Amino acid sequence: MLKKTITIGLSSGLEARPVAMLVQIASQYDSMIYVENQNARVNAKSIMGMMTLGMGAGEQITVSADGADENSAMDEIEKYLVGEK
Repeated sequence: MLKKTITIGLSSGLEARPVAMLVQIASQYDSMIYVENQNARVNAKSIMGMMTLGMGAGEQITVSADGADENSAMDEIEKYLVGEK
């Protein structure tokens, strides 16, 4: 299991479109992937769960991945969240 704290670098934060993209990325992997902040822990593959977080740019979240492809999943999710292309 991997766990990493990531600062959101997306200029719009985790609003509707960025959340939908994050869910698409997470859904490509077999690993169980969760995103948490101080208030909640949600499945990164659930668009409704992710929308409840409402995180803005510059805020920190903790991403955890557990499974056979956890390293690849964490790398891709981190790249997306920090705003790398």
